[in-house]
Amino acid sequence: MFRRLIFALSGAVMLSSCMTAPTRPAQPMPLNVENARCSNGIVAIDTDFPAGALASCSVGQSGNVKIVLSPEDAPPINCSAWYAFRVQAGMKQQVKIDLNYTECGHRYWPKVSTDGKVWTRLSESHVELSEFAGKKMARLTLTAGTDPIFVSAQEIVVPATYDSWLDGLEAERSIRRSLLGRSAEGRPIEIIRFGNKAAREQLVLVGRQHPPEVTGALAMFPFVETLLGDDPLAKRFRDRFEVIAVPLLNPDGVVKGHWRHNTGGIDLNRDWGPFTQPETRLMQGVLERVESAPNQNLRLMLDFHSTQRDIFYSIPDELPTDPPLFTRDWLARYQERMTDYEVVRDARHTVGRPVSKAHVFDTYGVPGVTFEIGDETDRKLIGRIGKQSAMAVMETLLKTPEK
Repeated sequence: MFRRLIFALSGAVMLSSCMTAPTRPAQPMPLNVENARCSNGIVAIDTDFPAGALASCSVGQSGNVKIVLSPEDAPPINCSAWYAFRVQAGMKQQVKIDLNYTECGHRYWPKVSTDGKVWTRLSESHVELSEFAGKKMARLTLTAGTDPIFVSAQEIVVPATYDSWLDGLEAERSIRRSLLGRSAEGRPIEIIRFGNKAAREQLVLVGRQHPPEVTGALAMFPFVETLLGDDPLAKRFRDRFEVIAVPLLNPDGVVKGHWRHNTGGIDLNRDWGPFTQPETRLMQGVLERVESAPNQNLRLMLDFHSTQRDIFYSIPDELPTDPPLFTRDWLARYQERMTDYEVVRDARHTVGRPVSKAHVFDTYGVPGVTFEIGDETDRKLIGRIGKQSAMAVMETLLKTPEK
């Protein structure tokens, strides 16, 4: 399942032709520029797809492109400088694309795709980085033609991607899928449950609070699939526990290509406690329903994110959680499973800080962990991380006393 969903980074194959050069130059094909953000009639840029985003653009007579990128709201904002656009030319030609940032500067290494499914990391020879007014800028060099090329900060993982994944899980595994609620703009936010319906112990998983954080999603897919596995460990785990997962909490921000916020201008992972947004209120309801049920007990919450390296943000061991010292024991077991990889943890806590991990600890006394994956972590490694961390979670929780 994960191999079908993850967008493998594959090298492009360059084909050379032995045909005799034509006696007259090729003529450009007319472009349909109806949905273009900018065009000179020969080269066109558009963002007419989910997650497509840029602030403005222009195409010079030479066909070179200047793109301006800005966050959805005024600063302060986390510098997750997202971009996604499509390039098309009336004839095969080299196009230079300048990415200029009004805030923060260039962060994500560009990925390209011809179909929006299979993605290639653009080679270093095609990316030139520079600095202007204290901000990092980028110039991309592409060979464009009549077949459009997607250019994006990360692989595009949008609501349709999650729908396809959940459809596959429903077909192959025993999950209970339903509509949790709707975003501010009315997009569905789905929830899945699996494991023992009558379980006394529940895990809650949440993903994609921050739109650009795609690598967290790429880890969450195999994590969930591992919990749903056919091996004896996964079966024993599901006999005892119930898993509740909300994979895509901020569909509006994802579709609109936001850097950080939902459409209410709020960082959802700074709204746990206030719960001012419809999306976070849905998560408040999930947690409260578990804790208010007479025979249910929240045992763990994992929140999948991305940052510039792989790291777990957790509650310090000196603060008592139930189950006791779960995070310490889980990450130790995970490290044993990943002997060629360094597991990094940052354990700290500020009482009342309105982020998911702090809220579940302050309110329910359970371990909350922010599961961060690096922006450019190797995609095959992300698959291992998702699987092995899930195996370690199951092994560690099964050793805890039953509630």
